[in-house]
Amino acid sequence: MKIETQTEGSVTLLRIEGVIKLGESAETFSAHLERLLQAGSGCVLIDMAAIDHVDSTGLGELVGYLERFSKQGRRLALLRPHQRVLKLLELTDLHTIIPIFDDRRAAIEALHDA
Repeated sequence: MKIETQTEGSVTLLRIEGVIKLGESAETFSAHLERLLQAGSGCVLIDMAAIDHVDSTGLGELVGYLERFSKQGRRLALLRPHQRVLKLLELTDLHTIIPIFDDRRAAIEALHDA
């Protein structure tokens, strides 16, 4: 798994490549989100265009951090999830609680306004 971090104003963009599943990849994903959570400011946009597989462990991490960011009054959103990941989010109804964007600029603007 490869993760790149970029900041635009109050929004941190995580670009992730690989898979998020039980084991090292889920731990790496969680560790990055934990660092951002502990930093204590701004929203997080996760670019998932290069992630084609997320298992239940990865979904659990995502939902857990969504709740933790929300408790701090911060937002966590997804950008361009791969079609397979999007179908999984729809199947589990997570698309109703996790903001999902197709356009980077629109996502950043929406998160800035949050």
